Amino acid sequence: MGSIPVYVQAWDPILQAGVVSHLRPRPEVRVLADSEADDAVVTVVVADAVDSSTLQLLTRLQRTSTTRTVLVAGRLDDTDLVSAVEAGAVGLLRRHEATADRLVTAISGAAANEGTVPPDLLGRLLDQVGALQRGVLGPRGLTFNGLATREIEVLRLVADGCDTSEIADKLAYSERTVKNVLHDITTRLQLRNRSHAVAYALREGLI
Repeated sequence: MGSIPVYVQAWDPILQAGVVSHLRPRPEVRVLADSEADDAVVTVVVADAVDSSTLQLLTRLQRTSTTRTVLVAGRLDDTDLVSAVEAGAVGLLRRHEATADRLVTAISGAAANEGTVPPDLLGRLLDQVGALQRGVLGPRGLTFNGLATREIEVLRLVADGCDTSEIADKLAYSERTVKNVLHDITTRLQLRNRSHAVAYALREGLI
C-alpha cells in the first residue's frame, strides 16, 4: 500500500505546523497542501478541546466528504470521547501523547476504518457499555446490535435449518409470532428474505 494522503487542520497555525512537522518525514503518510485537502483519505483535526466548534467541524467532514478523521485534542475525557465519536471521529489522541509513531498508527487505523482510543478511556468506556447492557438493555431483552434477544434466537434457528413450526416448538412461540419476528427483522434492516437475514446476522457476528 502507498503512503496515505493526510490533511492536517487546526485552529492554531502553530499547532498545525507542529503536527505537520511530525508527519512530513514519515513515508507511511503524504501530507497534503491546503489546495489538496479534498483528496485526503484521513484528516487530522487538532484542537485544544472537544468544544462546539470542534464537533461542528467533525460533523461537517463526516457529512460532506469521504475522509476519515483523527482528532488530536489538548483535553479528552469520557464525555469528550462519546461526543467526538458521535460526530464522526475514528481515532482520538491526547495532544501530549501524540508522538509521530502514535499519530501514524492512528492515521493508518483510520484509513483502514479501525478506531484508536487512549487506553484509559477505552477501559472506562467498556465498563460503561457493560453496565448499560446489564442494567438497561438486558432487562428489556435488548442488545447493542439492534436486535432483541428473541430475534437473535429466531435467526440462529433459521440458520440451523429450522422451519417456522420447528422454531415455534423450540421457543414455545406461536407460528404467527415467529413470522412476525422475522418480518420485523427483514423490514427494519431492509433485508430481502430469511436467507438474507441469516447472511446479515452471520456477517455482523450476531449468530
